[in-house]
Amino acid sequence: MRRREFLTLVGSAAAVWPVVARAQQPAMPVIGYLSSGSAKGFATRLAAFRQGLLETGYREGQNVAIEYRWAEEQNDRLPELAAELIRAGVAVLAAFGPNAALAAKKTTATVPIVFEMGVDPVASGLVASLSRPDGNITGATSLNVELGPKRLEFLRELVPTAKVLALLVNPTNPSAETVTRDLQAAARTLGLELHVLRASSERDFDMVFATVAELHAGGLVVSADPFFVSRSEQLIGLTLRHRSAAIFQSRDFAAVGGLMSYGGSVAESHRQAGIHTGRILKGEKPVDLPIQQVTKYELVINLKTARALGLEVPPMLLARADEVIE
Repeated sequence: MRRREFLTLVGSAAAVWPVVARAQQPAMPVIGYLSSGSAKGFATRLAAFRQGLLETGYREGQNVAIEYRWAEEQNDRLPELAAELIRAGVAVLAAFGPNAALAAKKTTATVPIVFEMGVDPVASGLVASLSRPDGNITGATSLNVELGPKRLEFLRELVPTAKVLALLVNPTNPSAETVTRDLQAAARTLGLELHVLRASSERDFDMVFATVAELHAGGLVVSADPFFVSRSEQLIGLTLRHRSAAIFQSRDFAAVGGLMSYGGSVAESHRQAGIHTGRILKGEKPVDLPIQQVTKYELVINLKTARALGLEVPPMLLARADEVIE
């Protein structure tokens, strides 16, 4: 072979090699992100999920992609959104909220599912055991639904003269009936009259707060629900406008002006969901990953909001707070 022909052949091979190498690189895995809520209001929770992924070596856009599907509080859309993600070939389906988790479970028995929810996944029928989940599903829970009676106690402590309180639930949430039953029982124990109000769309909010005023309710317990998370700023604005004392499910409500919150750390449960998702991407099976139950519970009081509502927070309640926002 002549020297010129040899150099031409080598040069051609060098030009082709990067293309071949790129073609041989494995495709970036894709996570399907399914939520019954909307992107608004979930920024801190999504950041915690990404942090969990990062702790297992995955960074969105670099070595993993995420396909997002938000039901925008229309729970009847969840089965089709879950099916879309499965058809897209996601490696893991991450489902946030009880409705999303149940829809994911009904959609696939083969693609790994990681859920994050505020209810007991065993009591809800999602899994048989926390220590050894069966089938293709695992996840994390903050157990925020089960903490409803404690929120009622804290609210009563804040407004000790109140004889009437109200509870706000989303009737489309599968845990709404349980929440209502548990808080009614807690109210009877405390000698309180508790009125249950329902909202599953923004149109319901004005009626809810008009009813709170008509009842002369001393305060409002807002139950744990993805819809209320995505409408947190609107709900908080209404409590301020109507001068209603309210307690919410998690710190992110108090951080943006809510009076008080009590619940398991949703940042921690979302981070744990991200860790589980990353471990599955690395080859572990859901059945070998116990469901993570948050054990850190936070009482957060926003003193600025209390002053705006003309409320004096009892010193004993302040002393019990994990965080006081000035």
